Amino acid sequence: MRERRRTGEPTGGKRSACGRCLHGNHGRGPELAAGAALGNPHGNGRSVTSELSVRAPRIQCDFCEMTAHSSEAVMSTRLSLHKQYLQACQESSQLENPFIAHMLEEAEKADITLTKRITLKIAGNNRLVPVQKVTDEDFRMLACILSNNTFVTGLDLRYNVLTDVGAEHAAKFLQENSTLHYLNLMFNDICTNGAELIAKALHGTQSLIAIATVMSHNKAMKALNLNRPILYSQEEETTVHTALMMKNNSCLMELHLCKHEIKNFGVERLCDALYENRSLRYLDLSCNKITRDGVKFLGELLKRNQTLEILDLNSNRIEDDGAIYLSEALALYNRTLQALAVVSNNISGKGLVALSDSMKTNMVLSYIYIWGNKFDEATCVAFSDLIKTGRLKPNCTDVDPYEVDGHVYLAELPHGLKRHYYWTPSYGEVDNKDANASLAIGAVAEHL
Repeated sequence: MRERRRTGEPTGGKRSACGRCLHGNHGRGPELAAGAALGNPHGNGRSVTSELSVRAPRIQCDFCEMTAHSSEAVMSTRLSLHKQYLQACQESSQLENPFIAHMLEEAEKADITLTKRITLKIAGNNRLVPVQKVTDEDFRMLACILSNNTFVTGLDLRYNVLTDVGAEHAAKFLQENSTLHYLNLMFNDICTNGAELIAKALHGTQSLIAIATVMSHNKAMKALNLNRPILYSQEEETTVHTALMMKNNSCLMELHLCKHEIKNFGVERLCDALYENRSLRYLDLSCNKITRDGVKFLGELLKRNQTLEILDLNSNRIEDDGAIYLSEALALYNRTLQALAVVSNNISGKGLVALSDSMKTNMVLSYIYIWGNKFDEATCVAFSDLIKTGRLKPNCTDVDPYEVDGHVYLAELPHGLKRHYYWTPSYGEVDNKDANASLAIGAVAEHL
């Protein structure tokens, strides 16, 4: 690990707090790490996940104004991002983070003219280069040079050491920057207070309900990730508020509610709201507590919905009856859904064969993932026939048929909608796109 290079002498003490912005003290802050996915693997605080795109007011504090003027001057002379970062560190007597500097240089090499919209990948779990994890003060420097930037539209800061202080800087940054569409802060040390600051940056007040309330009138955000919140109630209030948000929101295209403690009541409310929604293309309800009764509402929704393209129901408990509800809607009514995932749902041969039969009449449904259920020989033969006839492409499912002693069996393939959702390569594209099929179908999270 390389040591930080000193770019200026530290100040003698902390600067006074700014009363007009969220920056507060401009002295050294504690260490931090996190995505407008906010994740706390330690369980010590509320975890909120989202992808943010907001318009911001003008910078307020004298430090920020200094940096803003510097940034404008830098842009006018076309300094590189790397040089802007070094200059900002020097002006504020902040030590340079060599990992950030290196990744900024790599981004410039990828697009010398800096004309494309790019995502800066500064994830702390990078295994290809020496990593010095991003702290709160590092993020403050980074935010300063990106506040007036127009070509960086994504920022990946997963697996770093950002705390609530870093969330404070992130909230201010979201207010100042109107071009950022993707911010990932997963697996940092951001707790409840930090999450609330992020919500306030969207003009909300309290955690998940605040985010849902704000999103009802938000016209910019295209993807929202609320996976794995730490909830203390079993009454599904957050799901109800999310449903109300989807009833009014006309721009959101992708909604992730994985590990959200959603039960049949919550699914019913969500489906009622989606009857009036015309924008949502990707609905992720994986790892919840949805049973066959809840899937009945989804089946009715699919009969009338004309926009949904991806439905992820992995790791619920829909069983045969739930699979049959879905297959009836897909076989006779729905012609827009392209991908369905029902991995690990306690479905046996009856339900799985019904799903395979629906693909014989529905030519739009092209991706289906079924591993982790109860395969009998009828299931193996049905999906083997779909693959052999070309109706189901081998890279569009997670099973591969093989034959032993005249009997057909299914083996698992490493394919899925988002098997590598929490991992992306530091350089280039993902080699095996079949593992993240949702991106190929048209999910918007990293392609805005």
